This record gives sequence, structure tokens and C-alpha cells, in this order.
Amino acid sequence: MSKSSDRVAESRCCEVAPLVREPLSAQGATELAGMLKALADPVRLRLLSVVASHTGGEACVCDISVGITVGQPTVSHHLKVLRNAGLLTSERRGSWVYYRVNPQAMQSLSTLLGADSPIGSVAR
Repeated sequence: MSKSSDRVAESRCCEVAPLVREPLSAQGATELAGMLKALADPVRLRLLSVVASHTGGEACVCDISVGITVGQPTVSHHLKVLRNAGLLTSERRGSWVYYRVNPQAMQSLSTLLGADSPIGSVAR
């Protein structure tokens, strides 16, 4: 993935207040919906988890597909969806591509779904 693609992925992340504090902007909702849609697939969720939990915080594409029950072309497609949603960044090194979780995207999702603002505590 090119450096410009990485910048696009990073720019997709937005500062988001939890839903119970204030409504999302139209742009924020669109950006977060793209991330949540990408995560709504079990294979993509597992792939993100594999990358996030890999030693050193990055994983080579050759390591990512171990234990995933779909073929390599399907894994590549799912990784592309995660990159396009801004959840992963990638870097080619020789013949291998290495993936990292985009920390800004994770922060946006964490803030949105944060435990510090449970839905049940909203005044009715």
C-alpha cells in the first residue's frame, strides 16, 4: 500500500464522542459506519484480531492466514476491505506485505463504544 493510501486511512479516523454524550456528525457517522461494516464479517474480525495480537503489533500476510479457513485470494480481499475502512495499514517489504492496526481507528471505535458511557446511564 502506498504512503498516500496510509494517509487516507489515517484521515478517515475522527474524534468521536460517545453516542450518549452527543449525536454523531453526518461525516463521523459515515466514517464509523464504514469501519463497523468492515468488522461485521467474522473473517475480517478474526483477521483484525490476528494482526492486533501478533508479536510486535504487525503481521506478515504469510502469518495472517494461518488458521483462517478461506483461501488466500479471499484473505487478500478481506484485508483490502479492512485497509479501505481505515482499520489496517500495510507496507510492502520485498515480496511480503506487513499489516498493522491503525491506532486512530481503534481509538475512534473505542471511544464510540467506550465503557465510560454505558447506554443504561442515560437520563430518560
